[in-house]
Amino acid sequence: MPWSQEFVDAEEPHEADEGDGDASADDNFTEEEKQEMLATAIAAKERGNTFFKAGDVDQAIECYTEAIDSAPPGATELATFFANRAACYAKSGRHRWVAEDCTAALELQPDHVKALMRRAQAKETMEEPDAALADMKRVVELDPTVKAAAAAVPRLQAAADAKLEAQKEEMMGKLKDLGNTVLGKFGLSLDNFKADQDPNTGSYNISFQR
Repeated sequence: MPWSQEFVDAEEPHEADEGDGDASADDNFTEEEKQEMLATAIAAKERGNTFFKAGDVDQAIECYTEAIDSAPPGATELATFFANRAACYAKSGRHRWVAEDCTAALELQPDHVKALMRRAQAKETMEEPDAALADMKRVVELDPTVKAAAAAVPRLQAAADAKLEAQKEEMMGKLKDLGNTVLGKFGLSLDNFKADQDPNTGSYNISFQR
């Protein structure tokens, strides 16, 4: 089902926590250099927000990409840059890229609610209800006031269960075809065998019939 797109994050900039990300990569830059890189990245993000508000998704994507490329390794702001670009990809229907950018954001900030929501929406669109369900459940755990997530959980649970049952039926069909292929060499088929479940033990008794 279609989802309404949330606006991109536009929180105030903050300094990245020391120790985030790849320490060896951080060692390649001085603190002054990292602050300059972060300032450049944040400026690019702000331009991206402006383009997003104006409905120019392609330009917004370019700006958020610049922000991602400009940011110092491990900067916590990267989670927002990836989540914002994911919002643009969602508007343009590039759901696989939405999921990838949200995953990148969540690697940096596992409790990023908007990234979880957007990835869940993308996964549902890509007919991966089990993955979407896991993300939506996590959103509800983090923020029970998100009504869209709470409403989505029952629907996604039903879709995930239905997909699992379909996969089971498909597998059983393949196994039956394989069994009939083997038994056919002896002039038999699985129809010659009857399985009766014992109501007390739950076990099955297999009997042969012609």
